[in-house]
Amino acid sequence: MDKYWHSSHAIYLAGYHIVWCPKFRYKVLTPERQKRLKEILEDICSRYGYKIEAVEVMSDHVHLFIHAPATVAPSDIVRTLKSISAVEMFRAFPELKRFYQRCGALWERGYFLSTTGQISEKTVKKYIENQKKKEER
Repeated sequence: MDKYWHSSHAIYLAGYHIVWCPKFRYKVLTPERQKRLKEILEDICSRYGYKIEAVEVMSDHVHLFIHAPATVAPSDIVRTLKSISAVEMFRAFPELKRFYQRCGALWERGYFLSTTGQISEKTVKKYIENQKKKEER
């Protein structure tokens, strides 16, 4: 794939490092749930035309590095990923839905988002890939 994305009137490269947490930052993302969440995120990105460069799901947060069309606002990307993944995770793990039934949400409202313009893609990928090792220590 060409490094740059092309549309009828633009050539662009829009990369985003996104991090978000389960509500109350509880460590509810077990290995089984981590695996399923990765699959869900891959499916969402495929449907919406986003390209996952790196993903790591920790017990209490998610790291994602994606490229997306420049026509999509970063906040819309995050909202899409979080809302659809929450619905799918609740469907896949009913006990998770019961656990969060009082607050009615899987994810915290906030998130971290950074473009890759200030740091290299290589740095972001390496950082995400090392997150699992850091948690296991």
